[in-house]
Amino acid sequence: MKKLMLGNAAAARGLFEAGCAVVSSYPGTPSTEITEELAKYDEVYCEWAPNEKVAMEAAFGASLAGKRSFCGMKHVGLNVAADPLFTISYTGVNAGMVIAVADDAGMHSSQNEQDSRHYARAAKVPMLEPSDSAEALAFAKKAYEISEAYDTPVFLKMCTRIAHSQSVVETGERITPPAKPYEKNIGKYVMMPGNAIRRHPVVEERTKKLIALAEESDLNRVEQGEDHSIGIIASSTSYQYVKEVCGDKYPVLKLGMIWPMPEKKILDFAASVDRLIVVEELDSFIEDHCRVLGLKPEGKSLFSPLGELSQNLVAEKLGIGREAGPTLNETVPPRPPVMCAGCPHRGLFYTLSRNKCTVLGDIGCYTLGAVAPLSAIEMTACMGASVSAIHGFNKALGKESEGKTVAVIGDSTFMHSGMTGLANIAYNQSNSTVIILDNSITGMTGHQQNPTTGYNIKGDPAGKIDLESLCRAMGFNRVRVVDPYDLKACDEAVKEELRAAEPSVIISRRPCALLKYVKHKAPLKVNGEKCVGCKSCMRIGCPAISIKNGKARVDETLCVGCGVCSQLCRVDAFESTGKEA
Repeated sequence: MKKLMLGNAAAARGLFEAGCAVVSSYPGTPSTEITEELAKYDEVYCEWAPNEKVAMEAAFGASLAGKRSFCGMKHVGLNVAADPLFTISYTGVNAGMVIAVADDAGMHSSQNEQDSRHYARAAKVPMLEPSDSAEALAFAKKAYEISEAYDTPVFLKMCTRIAHSQSVVETGERITPPAKPYEKNIGKYVMMPGNAIRRHPVVEERTKKLIALAEESDLNRVEQGEDHSIGIIASSTSYQYVKEVCGDKYPVLKLGMIWPMPEKKILDFAASVDRLIVVEELDSFIEDHCRVLGLKPEGKSLFSPLGELSQNLVAEKLGIGREAGPTLNETVPPRPPVMCAGCPHRGLFYTLSRNKCTVLGDIGCYTLGAVAPLSAIEMTACMGASVSAIHGFNKALGKESEGKTVAVIGDSTFMHSGMTGLANIAYNQSNSTVIILDNSITGMTGHQQNPTTGYNIKGDPAGKIDLESLCRAMGFNRVRVVDPYDLKACDEAVKEELRAAEPSVIISRRPCALLKYVKHKAPLKVNGEKCVGCKSCMRIGCPAISIKNGKARVDETLCVGCGVCSQLCRVDAFESTGKEA
């Protein structure tokens, strides 16, 4: 059956059709929908793991047991999973194991533009890179074949444009291969030095065989062109841009297996053209491989290693005339992202800003606490870094920082990477205050469940971790819960914990305002006769509040009646509309 499918949905369909049995992932844009789509198939066991390392290890365990498995993550998540990745490359697999990693060129929802192709080369693990939804489905199935034929995990590399664009795919039936029996093999699976040193030659020999596969496989293909003055090597979205701009004018070597890359095929292609150009996003990965082969391609001399490419940019650099698209006559005002109306984090960040706290932040939608007018967060690096960093910050500065520095971390991020940092604070005793922003969901990636919510990926009841009990068990005597809608309670909690002479945890607890089950109060309105236009309410940066004709104004379609703004108003100008939420 032919249908239009999102790239991520197509990848999920391919995994399903190939008989994938066990899935463990951690949500991360732009990879999240692969696992969400897989969870719709009852034949496949799916779960959200606490982090990517756990997900990869769980998928490896399922492969070891003889069932085809999968784990998915975004590019920075692969950093977290790198530890098991490099060793699983040595052990190999039993049943097929596929790892999807989704890069985010342009940093649409990420803190860097990391190029995951380097991990494939460093870990010596093959990587397939689809250029549309049809290939996402086909390559997912092919990945299992390669995994089992060459005894290796296999990467399926997605990126934002392929993951989140749609194209036509033809779906097939699910074929479930028989489970592979698990056999005890200490030399293969127990990676103590004496065994590991004997596995390294196996990996190197496997790479040679995979290079031979890259030479003959139709994953890498030459598309002939009319004009051989230029030959182009490309993959993924770059291939699509090249074909849209050039059509069949120039020959193209389209790489679907991005590691290991072929050698003879590239040399033969280069010999057939006058000028070799590599079109690729981010790093000069393909270009560098060509140079190792003794070629002198053009690549990053034409295309920047920064951000995404585009059809117009490819056309410009290749010297191809292209009709300019329509342009706007007026400048569009910038619309920076803001926390949603009624966001439970807003009141807490206002309190921290008002108390002039140094705030070490973390990864999540609450990172928006760094932008004006709250401008509260001063550092964000990676998942869990806030908790680890505040310990080092306070150890370095002592009393100079202890009374005014806090770490903030979301509930899902805390479960992902914050617990070990908190254990370090308890064990090595820095006088640090950690604030867990518990909005009862994994918010930034689209409302996925996590170990603190009490529900699994399908929404069924699951194990629920009690944050208060966990923090006390780690050795914290001072653990308190506040409602971030209550500014007075937040202010008291922050002041008291910063004055304390021991480590402490504040849990700021209120569900995300966008959750379907959250019942909101009636929206507020402004009494124009009372409002004096002081703009105090604007200090919280709520998108539902604006100033019109010198008076505050509430957009009732956005307001959730949280009441934070009314606590800032000295003249009691905010009133309930009494309307049903």
